[in-house]
Amino acid sequence: MPRQAVLILDFGGQYNQLIARRVRECNVYCEVKPYTMSLADIRAFDPMGIIFTGGPNSVYDEKAPHVDPAVFDLGVPVLGICYGCQLMAQALGGSVTAAQDDSAREYGKTETWYDTNCRLFRDLPECGISWMSHGDYMEKVPEGFSLAAHSRACPNVAIADEKRGFYGVQFHPEVNHTEHGVDMIRNFLYHVCGARGEWTMEDYKHTAIAAIREKVGSGRVLLALSGGVDSSVCAALLAEAVGRQLTCVFVDHGLMRKNEGDEVEAAFRPWDINFVRVDAEDRFLTKLSGVTEPERKRKIIGEEFIRVFEAEAKKIGAVDFLAQGTIYPDVIESGAGDAAVIKSHHNVGGLPDYVDFKEIIEPLRLLFKDEVRQLGRELGLPEYLVSRQPFPGPGLAIRIIGEITKEKADLLREADAIYRQEIAAAGEDRNISQYFAVLTNTRSVGVMGDGRTYDYTLALRAVTTSDFMTADWAQIPYDVLDRISTRIVNEVQGINRIVYDITSKPPATIEWE
Repeated sequence: MPRQAVLILDFGGQYNQLIARRVRECNVYCEVKPYTMSLADIRAFDPMGIIFTGGPNSVYDEKAPHVDPAVFDLGVPVLGICYGCQLMAQALGGSVTAAQDDSAREYGKTETWYDTNCRLFRDLPECGISWMSHGDYMEKVPEGFSLAAHSRACPNVAIADEKRGFYGVQFHPEVNHTEHGVDMIRNFLYHVCGARGEWTMEDYKHTAIAAIREKVGSGRVLLALSGGVDSSVCAALLAEAVGRQLTCVFVDHGLMRKNEGDEVEAAFRPWDINFVRVDAEDRFLTKLSGVTEPERKRKIIGEEFIRVFEAEAKKIGAVDFLAQGTIYPDVIESGAGDAAVIKSHHNVGGLPDYVDFKEIIEPLRLLFKDEVRQLGRELGLPEYLVSRQPFPGPGLAIRIIGEITKEKADLLREADAIYRQEIAAAGEDRNISQYFAVLTNTRSVGVMGDGRTYDYTLALRAVTTSDFMTADWAQIPYDVLDRISTRIVNEVQGINRIVYDITSKPPATIEWE
């Protein structure tokens, strides 16, 4: 862990991981931990600052989550956001109650006025839009706190005890809807906590390499190499750390994109690593036969990955560690603590109970996708690998709705290849964060030539995002969509209808399953 770090205590709010993303954008390292973290562990973490997140509860409820009040005696600055603000107020002698009328409840974009003498709002405009989401009200502010922001409905939108470095805001500075929200977080980090901005990918690279060497020692490591950004960066990091102690196993499960297996093998041929390609298409398709439920698909694929690795490890000899390219969004979406499980990732929630390795190591586990790409560049990976389209570990299995067959996989491979070709030809690949095709389980009537068809509907998905925690659907030009649709229905027999997904995340996820 870097010398300077911020601790984010998670109370279950929907924007909590965005807080971590914003802190890191300010070049300050942070980690998200459950609110149940003990005082001893908080002391051991030695944070330069603590942030309490939002949450769905009311602080006055009997079963509402709380922290040890002694956290306020550590001499560490604290920023409370929404629920975290009210929690701080209640813990330090204030009073929080349900708003008595609708005018005191605030949701959405709200005009807000700030006291720019407060360090939290230093050098910011005196008025701006903040994103509110609260139905409770601080009817009494704790002793020692002053009012630092207000709206038309609420006199205590923000409170501050400048002497102790305690700040609370009832809005969400981490979301893009709050004007200058990141500047507020930066002010807390730099003007209150004394941050020096030491968190960089170069720093992380050196720290991670040292940690891997210490953990692995003289042991041998087996890496699940998919050829995607995450596993490629993981491979480069491990190669830098332990060299020939690393064996990379590429499992070709028959659910890759068109020609991708050959491309992955060719890309890693020049590397000084042990590279093994395993043809396991029949094995995976047999296991997935008749399975339609997406979580079962993920669990089956996760377990088969592990079993293939175990078998390869036995061929190679003694292998001590299994390495995986798990990244932070994978961990978050698979659920942790009180968080809801959005979906299990094959390399997180999909792991079986028994794994025949000494330990699993995940050196990218605390990084967001764009941070992984930055790390890849620091490690000297070629841009075509670093900028590679994200591709889930289960591959096309979660882009085929319903039962998986080789016929369906081949159909989707051809259609997806056309989609990617046309997006690149139009130059739209520079504007889109992720794009792919989904073979739905819906068939519909069509007319081709003089004949009637009854074929599959293909869905196209494209999103723009900075962190893959939230995403907007990409507004691909109509003429590009027209070329894609025309080519697919003419060149891919078995598909007669194309639809475009215009749903953002949330409420949808980026992948369909």
